[in-house]
Amino acid sequence: MKKVLPDTNAWMAMAEFHLDLFQAVKVLCDFPAKIYVLRGIIEELQQIQKQQRGRFRKSAVLALQLLSRVPILPSQGKVDDELVRLSQQGNLIITQDRTLKKRLSPPYLTIRQKKKLMLVG
Repeated sequence: MKKVLPDTNAWMAMAEFHLDLFQAVKVLCDFPAKIYVLRGIIEELQQIQKQQRGRFRKSAVLALQLLSRVPILPSQGKVDDELVRLSQQGNLIITQDRTLKKRLSPPYLTIRQKKKLMLVG
């Protein structure tokens, strides 16, 4: 079973764009896949919830609620570095971050047009 790991902005996009990543992964992946979250991403979302206002705070709150049903993986160091390492091990990463996309090993997943998930590479 392949691990699928959304980064922080992908979790925020779920809330902001009303995108169901769980269903999108099921439809897009023709192989067994399960969504996981890194401990560092939970910490980033908690920081956003405490420090931001408006739509960013609301998106972080909703994302944290969605994470209650997702298995947590430990992380060490910077989240992006950990995602790159996991990508090199053959896991799928979901991101919209251009800088992170350049560092990932293909394939990876990205959100297009604020409403659909697309496999790249």
